[in-house]
Amino acid sequence: MSDRVFVFDTTLRDGEQSCGCSMTVPEKLRLARKLVELHVDVMEAGFPMASQGDFEAVNLIGQEFSGVTVAALARCHAGDIERAAKALEKAKRPRIHTFIATSPIHLKYKLKMSEERALEIAVKSIQLARRYVDEVEFSAEDATRTSAASLIAFSKAVVEAGARIVNLPDTVGYSIPAEYGQLVGQVVKELAGKAVISVHCHNDLGLSTANSIAAVQAGVRQVECTINGIGERAGNCSLEELVMALKVRNDLLPFDTGIVTSQLFPASQLLTEIIGVGVQPNKAVVGRNAFAHEAGIHQDGFLKERTTYEIMDPRSVGVPSSRLVVGKHSGRHAVADRCQHLGFALNAQQLETVYHRVIAACDRKKWLSDEEIAEIARAV
Repeated sequence: MSDRVFVFDTTLRDGEQSCGCSMTVPEKLRLARKLVELHVDVMEAGFPMASQGDFEAVNLIGQEFSGVTVAALARCHAGDIERAAKALEKAKRPRIHTFIATSPIHLKYKLKMSEERALEIAVKSIQLARRYVDEVEFSAEDATRTSAASLIAFSKAVVEAGARIVNLPDTVGYSIPAEYGQLVGQVVKELAGKAVISVHCHNDLGLSTANSIAAVQAGVRQVECTINGIGERAGNCSLEELVMALKVRNDLLPFDTGIVTSQLFPASQLLTEIIGVGVQPNKAVVGRNAFAHEAGIHQDGFLKERTTYEIMDPRSVGVPSSRLVVGKHSGRHAVADRCQHLGFALNAQQLETVYHRVIAACDRKKWLSDEEIAEIARAV
């Protein structure tokens, strides 16, 4: 039987920290409705202490939705926690998510405090948050540059204080999969089911999804991610990549997320519309070219049997269909298929003429539209 992995979506919080991607309260509400349709387990709606807008977003989202946990971020600081609690006051399923840095470099240069002092603050913060809500999550910021011994000490202490979820983020995208899996696996073993272990991976080295998968294999059961992988600097683990990796390779990754995968592409498109920032064309799962084929060999194989070159059915992620792009690398099979779809019944000689004219035209431009192909076909 598959193990359940909880999807913690932080598009509305960490995601909007991506430069130029901030959202208004109405925009957050609009995206939150789509996240509910997607069936995320947890929705981090904002950082109430950061702005009045974030406070209002957390407050309104928490009141509107009952089938999803709504989280508010707070530093391990009394003022932050009380502000988060106030924002979540009417939430149907509230969670306060507290954090403090634990790595030597953060403790020395940013917080200017000892590890012992940070641990004391973390414990008191969890105890305070538990006065307001039952579900409290603790994050050890910069966990991957923190020793395993220190992470275990923090994790045990905050769980004893009342935290139900312990998050071990790769805050600066520093770790690599084998290393990360080993680190979080030690904490999973030490806590032995006393709390849900979570990860939050950044993409500075392009390894956020790989690191998240390694963590799941090591026993982690919550993954924090964002639509389109947006977030600070190079972004976060991409929700659509994680979910589809677990689904497509369920033979090696026997885990279930509960995500309605047919909503992945619509969610990606909605986010792009709201923030005005799209994904690169070759973005996995939701990019414009994710299900597009131009090379003749690929097109020929695809037309004979889709699974020769597609490991996912585009409809499974909400993409209406695959695309055959007619460019200079296209083959006769693809050109014939395109002409047939456009209503042209060509004999072998006509097809050969059209094919050579299409390829010649594509040497002068990147690809041909249906109208341009039709114009060539009509001329033969």
